[in-house]
Amino acid sequence: MSSIYIVAEKSNIENLLEENLLVCPEDKQELLYIKKQDVLYNPRLKQKYLIEDGIPILLIAEAVVVSEGEHKELMAQK
Repeated sequence: MSSIYIVAEKSNIENLLEENLLVCPEDKQELLYIKKQDVLYNPRLKQKYLIEDGIPILLIAEAVVVSEGEHKELMAQK
């Protein structure tokens, strides 16, 4: 199994977050994995990072800023 497939498994995304190997590229702090939406979320900056084909897109330019309402929804799902 190649390393790209290892990263693609959602359980491994959670493991990488627990080991602080995946952090926000902007503030270098921890991210939350919102399993229901399959996104990584930074509640401090109210930005989410999409996961495409099991690979987190951790580019600042690709971050999606969320509204206050969506922020509350995401926090309820964590």
